[in-house]
Amino acid sequence: MATIIQKVVFKNATTRQLYNLYMDPKLHARISGGPVKISEKVGSRMEAHGGYITGKMLQRVKNKLIVHTWRGSNWSAQDGDSVFVVSFGRKGRDAVLHMTHANVPDEHAGHLDKGWRDHYWKPWKQYLSGKKITRPRM
Repeated sequence: MATIIQKVVFKNATTRQLYNLYMDPKLHARISGGPVKISEKVGSRMEAHGGYITGKMLQRVKNKLIVHTWRGSNWSAQDGDSVFVVSFGRKGRDAVLHMTHANVPDEHAGHLDKGWRDHYWKPWKQYLSGKKITRPRM
């Protein structure tokens, strides 16, 4: 199993904006390009990309932390759920995202590492800067 760790700086952004980009289902869907079901309620189920990704909310601290299980529909039945942890902090006028995606099956780690950057962080930066969101095909 692999662990993906990423740090991303969002210029002139707030932790509230970043938190909402992930936790607001309409914003999340708009930016990621697929249907999303997500709730702040601990224990609630989440789905992204039309059910391609599923999970369960484990913990959250508004504008600071999101923790949930995460599983791709193409994962083997023997693979356990992974754990996705994202925290938001400040550095001057910028917001900083720290992401750890742990317990990822080795065969999926490479494309997920790239996928977080291409399907989330890059479109988030485009959205926050007022640019048109572009994303690669899945």
